[in-house]
Amino acid sequence: MNPNDMLTNNTLIPIDMVRIVHPDRPHHIVVFTLDEPRFALPLSAVERVVRAIEITPLPKAPEIVLGVINAQGRIIPVMDVRARFRLPTRAVDCADRFILARTSRRSVALVADDVVGIHELADGEFVSAAPALPFAGYLHGVAQLDDTLTLIYDLEQFLSLDEEYGLDAALWEGTG
Repeated sequence: MNPNDMLTNNTLIPIDMVRIVHPDRPHHIVVFTLDEPRFALPLSAVERVVRAIEITPLPKAPEIVLGVINAQGRIIPVMDVRARFRLPTRAVDCADRFILARTSRRSVALVADDVVGIHELADGEFVSAAPALPFAGYLHGVAQLDDTLTLIYDLEQFLSLDEEYGLDAALWEGTG
């Protein structure tokens, strides 16, 4: 498998081809599931999707960080999306997927039950996040896809400043 391909429902989608055809258009999203809820990230933030591998614990990391993985020689922290959105926790399963994504500060891996695929948002499908939602600070907005609510979250806001500093310290101590 080419590392630049995205595995979705056992179908390979060349992610670089998607970016060439539609470079950095925020209305392209990568949709994934955590139990029943559907979430999404802007396609421009996603590097690739890989099968779950063993996570190495990272002592003193913030609770939202499950540990680290080695992805082609890069040490990448694995984030617990379930914990952030207060969903029931469960152990990572070999059938899970890691969404390798990047923020302006670092690369991260997000644990997903499954990656549904890439979706282009049509006019009217996207609504900005309402300030009344308790986790609206993490969201770009909400989309109604196939009669299912999909939360599109802002990866830049996923970690608080304290969590960023805590992760930096844990990474420095754990790999330094």
